[in-house]
Amino acid sequence: MITYEVFQSWTRGFTLHLVTGLVAVMAHYSLMWLVLKMGADPVLASSSGFLAGALVRFLLSYVHVFSPTIGVPTALLRFIAALMLQMIANALLLEFFIRIGMGVWSAQVVATVVLTASNYMIYRLWVFR
Repeated sequence: MITYEVFQSWTRGFTLHLVTGLVAVMAHYSLMWLVLKMGADPVLASSSGFLAGALVRFLLSYVHVFSPTIGVPTALLRFIAALMLQMIANALLLEFFIRIGMGVWSAQVVATVVLTASNYMIYRLWVFR
């Protein structure tokens, strides 16, 4: 049975994950927009933005969202491993949504929403533990 304290802790953590995620998404989308304006392929632009958002996400997550039980080097290596999987999933989802006729930005928003909950679970249960 889940206690109120555990539920409250997970709810607070997920809420902070969403807030810091918005900041990371702003970094992601800003760089993506800039790279698209330079004429790059949408998946390349998204991947570039993803890396910028990832740096923002790690720093905010480590300091404000989770209570890490491991040091920065270990957490960073785990975060990078998780990011590689997330970047591949993001690129595959974006490519899929574009191929079925969605616009680049709509496809990116849907891909971001799809990955949000799984990212939180990976971070909470493995990256920062």
